[in-house]
Amino acid sequence: MRTGSGIPAADATDLRTREIGSWSDRFSMKRTEEAHPKMTDVAQVRRALEVVKDPELKRSLVDLGMVKEVHVMDGQVDVTVALTTPSCPLKGQIEEDVRREIAKLPGVERVQVRFDTLSPGERVRALGGESEEPSVAQEMSRIGQVVAVMSGKGGVGKSLVTGLLAVSLARDGNRVGVLDADITGPSIPRMFGLAEKASPSELGMFPVSTRLGIKVISINLLLPQEDLPVIWRGPLIAGAIKQFWRDVVWGELDYLLVDLPPGTSDAPLTVMQSIPLDGVVVVSSPQDLAGMVVRKAVRMAEQMKVPVLGVVENMSYFVCPDTGRRHEIFGPSRGEELARAAKASLLARLPLDPAVAELCDAGRLEEYSSEPVDVLAEAFTGVLAAQSGDARPGE
Repeated sequence: MRTGSGIPAADATDLRTREIGSWSDRFSMKRTEEAHPKMTDVAQVRRALEVVKDPELKRSLVDLGMVKEVHVMDGQVDVTVALTTPSCPLKGQIEEDVRREIAKLPGVERVQVRFDTLSPGERVRALGGESEEPSVAQEMSRIGQVVAVMSGKGGVGKSLVTGLLAVSLARDGNRVGVLDADITGPSIPRMFGLAEKASPSELGMFPVSTRLGIKVISINLLLPQEDLPVIWRGPLIAGAIKQFWRDVVWGELDYLLVDLPPGTSDAPLTVMQSIPLDGVVVVSSPQDLAGMVVRKAVRMAEQMKVPVLGVVENMSYFVCPDTGRRHEIFGPSRGEELARAAKASLLARLPLDPAVAELCDAGRLEEYSSEPVDVLAEAFTGVLAAQSGDARPGE
C-alpha cells in the first residue's frame, strides 16, 4: 500500500516515527539548555574584557596586555590583571569594571580578580614608549617601584639625597638599585667607593653591588678612569639612559632610584618618557633662588603627568657641635612653601653635616646614619604605600 505521496505506507510510518523522535530530541535538548545554560569559556572572558579600559590610558586591558591569566571552572572565573605599576591608584575601579563585564556572561556564578605587575618591558610598551620587544635583561628583572630624584638646580645635593635614601632603604631590608642618569656629572660610584666595573654579558649588563647590596649602574662604572669627561650631545646621553634601563639585569628590586641630572632638558625628559616612573622626589635648598629653579622641575613633572611624591629640603640648617644650636645658614626654611606649590608633602629637612661630606669623599656613605635620614626614608615609603594602597615591602 502506498500513500498519496507515492511513499509506501510502512516507509511513511517509519519516516514519521523518525521525525517525531527528532523533534522530541530537539525539544529535550532545548529544555536541557534552558535548565543548564552553556558555560562560558576562556575566549569569551577575554572578548568580554576587551571593553574594559584602563581609566588613565583609555585603552582596553586586553590591548595593553594587562589580562594575564584566565581560568574557568564550575561557574567560577579567575582572572589575573597585571597593572602598569603596583601603586596604581585606580586598581579598585579596574577590579569593579572587570567583575561587572564577566558577571554578564552565561553560567558565571563567582568572579575572582587577582593583581600582578607588568614586567618593565611590558610596562614601557603599554605606556606608549619603546615598541621593540623587551630585552633579555628586562625579562630577567622584576622591579617594584621606580622613583626619580630630581632638582632642576645643580648644587642642592640631589645625588647625596639619592644615596642616603638608598642606604636607609637597604638597611630596612629592602632590595634597592640606583640608576645614575647624570651621564656628564656622575657622582654615585664615588660616594659608595665602587672601583669594580659593570660586567657586560650576553644577557645584559650586570650592575655593581655596594657593601649593603645596593645595585648601581653609572657611566663611571664603564669608563677606564673616573675623571674622563663624557662629551656627548643630547641624543647620545638619551641613548645611554635608555640602555641603562633596557639592558641592565637588575634582578629583583623593591625600589629603583633614578638619580637625574639638574635641569629640565634631554636627560630628565628621556627618563620621564622612557621609564615608567611611580613618581619623583624633588630636592631643594632654602635659598629663594634655588626654590625658583626647582619649581621648574615640579612644573615639568606635572606636564609629564609624573606624580611628585614629596620635597626634600637639603642643607636646611646646621647644628653647632659645641652648643647644639641650629643655624639656618642659607636662610629660613622654604620647604613647606615649595611642598605646597608641588601639592606634595615635605618629606624631610636634612642638615648641613660635615661628617657626611667626609664619608662621601672617602667612598663610605653607607656608614652614615642620622635621624633626619631615617625620617626621610620612613616618609618616602609611607607616601608610596599610601599611593598604592598596599602594605610596604616586607610587611
